[in-house]
Amino acid sequence: MERSAGEAPDQVGETAVRAAREVRVVFSRLRRRLREIGGNGLLTPSQASVLSRLGQGEVMTASELAAAEGVRPQSMAATVAALEELGVVRRDADPHDGRRQLVSLSEGGHDFIAGSRQAREEWMARTLQHDFTEAERRTLIEALALLDRLAQS
Repeated sequence: MERSAGEAPDQVGETAVRAAREVRVVFSRLRRRLREIGGNGLLTPSQASVLSRLGQGEVMTASELAAAEGVRPQSMAATVAALEELGVVRRDADPHDGRRQLVSLSEGGHDFIAGSRQAREEWMARTLQHDFTEAERRTLIEALALLDRLAQS
């Protein structure tokens, strides 16, 4: 455990606990806000997770999605049906096994993800430009490097 000069051992534990709590709380707030901004408020958390997975270029059966998401196949069937109704996913016959259907993003799904990402980035850039000083933005960039290091630990 690394310590700053002059930092007592009991302070290290207290600051680590406080930092852990504050990072969790702030990220939860930011995640909710980004969902709100990006239009993901229209989707349930399960739907958003499936859309995100498919947005990474994956094409899967509903059963494979259920296993990957850790839910029952019946629940995934309902999730996929809701996403299909919204026009963000499509089902196609598996070319290797006509009994199976492959779920992928539709053109509307690609548009939804791109629009959502753009809206979130524009909101953040606008907010950072108007509500933060140059020094605060630089501090935030430095803090993000530390958070990235934490994420990779």
